[in-house]
Amino acid sequence: MMTKSIIQGEQYRITILTNQLIRMEYSQTGQFEDRPTQTVLNRTFGTPTATISETETQLEIHTPNFDLFYEKEKEFNEYTVSMDVRFATGYTHHWRFGDTEWNLKGTTRTLDGADGEIPLEDGIMSRNGVTIMDDSTTFAIDEMKQPVKRLGSETDCYLFAYGHDYFQALKDFYQLTGQTPLLPRYALGNWWSRYWKYTEDSYLELIEQFKEEAVPLSVSVIDMDWHLTEVPERFGNGWTGYTWDKKLFPNPTRFMQAIHDRGLAITLNVHPADGIRAFEEAYPRVAKRLHLDQEAEEPARFDLNDENFRISYFEDVHHPMEEDGVDFWWIDWQQGTKSEVAGLDPLWQLNHYHFLDQVERKHDPLILSRYAGPGSHRYPLGFSGDTIISWESLDFQPYMTVTASNIGYSWWSHDIGGHMLGYKDEELSLRWLQFGVFSPINRLHSSSSAFTSKEPWTYEPTIAGIMKDYLRFRHALLPYLYTANVKTHENGEPLMQPMYYRYPEVDASYRTRNQYFFGSELLVAPITQAMDRQTELGKVVVFLPVGDWFDFFRNCRYEGDTTITMYRWLNDIPVLAKAGAIVPLDAHPEQTKANELPTTIRWEIFPGSSNQYELIEDEGNQRCVTRVRLDNETKKLVIEIEGSKDILPNERQHEFHLRVTDEVQVSGDNLSSIYDAQLKEQIILINQPEEQHMLTLSGFAYSKTQTSEQAVFDILKRANIENELKDQLWDRYRNESSKKKRFNLLSQVPSRELSQALFECEYTDQRAE
Repeated sequence: MMTKSIIQGEQYRITILTNQLIRMEYSQTGQFEDRPTQTVLNRTFGTPTATISETETQLEIHTPNFDLFYEKEKEFNEYTVSMDVRFATGYTHHWRFGDTEWNLKGTTRTLDGADGEIPLEDGIMSRNGVTIMDDSTTFAIDEMKQPVKRLGSETDCYLFAYGHDYFQALKDFYQLTGQTPLLPRYALGNWWSRYWKYTEDSYLELIEQFKEEAVPLSVSVIDMDWHLTEVPERFGNGWTGYTWDKKLFPNPTRFMQAIHDRGLAITLNVHPADGIRAFEEAYPRVAKRLHLDQEAEEPARFDLNDENFRISYFEDVHHPMEEDGVDFWWIDWQQGTKSEVAGLDPLWQLNHYHFLDQVERKHDPLILSRYAGPGSHRYPLGFSGDTIISWESLDFQPYMTVTASNIGYSWWSHDIGGHMLGYKDEELSLRWLQFGVFSPINRLHSSSSAFTSKEPWTYEPTIAGIMKDYLRFRHALLPYLYTANVKTHENGEPLMQPMYYRYPEVDASYRTRNQYFFGSELLVAPITQAMDRQTELGKVVVFLPVGDWFDFFRNCRYEGDTTITMYRWLNDIPVLAKAGAIVPLDAHPEQTKANELPTTIRWEIFPGSSNQYELIEDEGNQRCVTRVRLDNETKKLVIEIEGSKDILPNERQHEFHLRVTDEVQVSGDNLSSIYDAQLKEQIILINQPEEQHMLTLSGFAYSKTQTSEQAVFDILKRANIENELKDQLWDRYRNESSKKKRFNLLSQVPSRELSQALFECEYTDQRAE
């Protein structure tokens, strides 16, 4: 028996990176690759606790977490490599090389043309506790950060043997492959995107209309019609372009400055495949650098493997436009996976070089582009492609988005509302937008059809009003979202997390595919199917883990350890706060630009458990942390400020909204407090403390006087059933003294949907007692 980290034979090399992660290489030539690859950047971890025993033919590796068995010098397969992995519960699973049956999946390159569910690639999480990440076909990365051919290692794979410790698996994955960059604050707000032939005037009028409607925006996405699209026939098509269409935008610099003055960042769409042709304004600069025949209109062919072209592509074409006002680029590559070098994906090259260029120029480290395989989380954001407008597309997107966390890809940006084809359905558009607000990036988008635009005020008034409220709420969430963004970057905690990350031994957490944790405090279950026409209610099956859960939009409590069907009208979806949740919001989102810090922080605080939340706010290289601590035992609430306080607004105030509670007696210095009996909410206002402020909250506990009577009445009132039956049901409901007896009334309701909706209201009330 011996202990070491690397075991090498003539044709194999096994590296024990941690007690749960190993690298296995097989090379017929005996050459092995030590350089970083497109996927893997770092193989340095702490010292593992491993013992090795071997004979002439057999190798065994033992750590506290697994036992690996390998028949030496043979290629890796199900007969030569096996493993026993130990779970935290004491359970042991026997696994054979190549088994992916229980893989929890990762993500996909694109949703282009998807109309519902499509297959997903494998991730690094598995319900049986072991996964393989195959790195055999990627290129090595040299000291200049350029891809080069590998040396040896026909097989190069990583075995993740983490059992159900999904958070540790993800943490080590990020150490292996690199961190997710910190996004600029504006990326987390509302994006406007449309494939449409705008003019400078019409676009600025649109942005002003959003302002008049009090709907905040943070990113302006200009699709391909910003550039010349009608080009002389000898140049081919107009998809690729880098020259502003001066008929539409006579002064691009002026236009972009006007957008910036309104507080929005700017990204332009580019389709790079056709290179730089002679009609482009940048062509003379490119031709001079590349020694092209300008008289013959010799094009600069797109080839990022050519260093001279690559330099010209950035320095002669993109950099001048960035100096005029472009903040980052939307890279719309749709030309496949083949480049001038066999096996080297041009999409990966575009993402890699564009992102490096942004970082080297000290611009915001941001692109918008499709996924190009494991490791792509280093190049956010992900553009998921051109989806079909349908309920089937919407129903797949929450699952696809949260499951991407299993391969570390946490920043998907969808065409919210869908891109093309499909049909008109305003309910679908609203439900899609509601998911968008509770997704990583909320980018409203539509195709060039005049009938698919997503301006909220173009919808039926009720739908339009709800849409505007949700878009305002997205900007209200910016303090919460930015803090989660920091945690993704620094701690490897994705914003959207599958339920099984926190409840890995509960079967229900694997079944509710579209449900997820959204940051540290909230659980979200979007409604992705059309409502029942008789009740006008949408529904979704929700798994509530053990403990108390509070409806963020309804001020009611649920007792967990159950799975129920929740019913909602158009104006909300189930968003649930855990007991003790502390959620910071911008109290006036319509007044705050996305790159500004709010003047007033509204803290939504829920009873039932002690908790601590650290609000992180950055400006440049400076950081301020506002820490709010709730002690459920002593009923103390403490707010502390640390770091660079100078970056905060001078008149910063804090509103504490104590939710789902009877009246609370509040004591402390320099505060005002009022109780809203209808909302069951105590509101406390204080000015920014110098360092610390403590409040005592006598009586802060969840209210036991909840009633479902109004909710039952509203369901009956809106139900499309006979009025006489409504009267009968309502009278019986009010006259029954026992809630258990009231449940029996539900069997008399002719609609199963209506019965279930009433039951859910009663369930909430009963569990509150």
